[in-house]
Amino acid sequence: MTAARVALVTGGGRGIGRAIALALARAGLDIAVVARTGESVERVAHEVEALGRRSMATACDVTIARSIEDAVAAVRANLGPIDVLVNNAGIAESAPLHKLDEDHWDRTIAVNLKGTYLCTRAVVGEMVNRGSGQIINVASIAGRVGFAYTSAYCASKHGVLGFTRAVALEVARKGITVNAICPGWVDTDLTVSTIKRIVESTGRSPEEARRALEAMSPQQRLIRPEEVAAVAVFLASDAAAGITGQAIDVDGGEVMA
Repeated sequence: MTAARVALVTGGGRGIGRAIALALARAGLDIAVVARTGESVERVAHEVEALGRRSMATACDVTIARSIEDAVAAVRANLGPIDVLVNNAGIAESAPLHKLDEDHWDRTIAVNLKGTYLCTRAVVGEMVNRGSGQIINVASIAGRVGFAYTSAYCASKHGVLGFTRAVALEVARKGITVNAICPGWVDTDLTVSTIKRIVESTGRSPEEARRALEAMSPQQRLIRPEEVAAVAVFLASDAAAGITGQAIDVDGGEVMA
């Protein structure tokens, strides 16, 4: 009997990460979920197991190389070699540039960009040796265009797209694909936090703030996490073997490349 493929999903405890973990499990993969705190990923791991797949959860700080290396080693020991890496861990904060302190900048770059680099570096060597693998980076349409008051976030996500393209070229002949997904505004806790900041800074009601975000999409709605997850499942499949170095927007038509 052929062993199931194994996916590692960072930031897998909620929102897009949780949706991707569950969607990949439904597609037949065993799932390792990691995040900074263990409680949320434990819940997702139990959800994966309820779908009939093997799963494990572990706390991991994607900004620290040793933490990632320990998590990857634990996944190998418990589930097997990692076939699919989903770099989803990320943070989003906002501030006008003249009020943007270095801690905010460093934290955003460390989680969103450095974390993607460290996690990819930890698994790509084994993928090269095996001659197969898929790396999926969850970026943002903020990696495509600029948005006011989010210079650190935009810089980090533009960096993720550049990193995606460069690594895709390095491993193109090794049986490995590297792609990015660029969601627009997604109906997650992260967007709820954004709505709260809009309310605090503008005095709008939460309903008005939400409608303002919805209005940015030609479809006049927020994206569902499951819609992003469906793209991840496709990119992790054999059907996407000829797709690499690409950034796929899931934004209701907000950004048209």
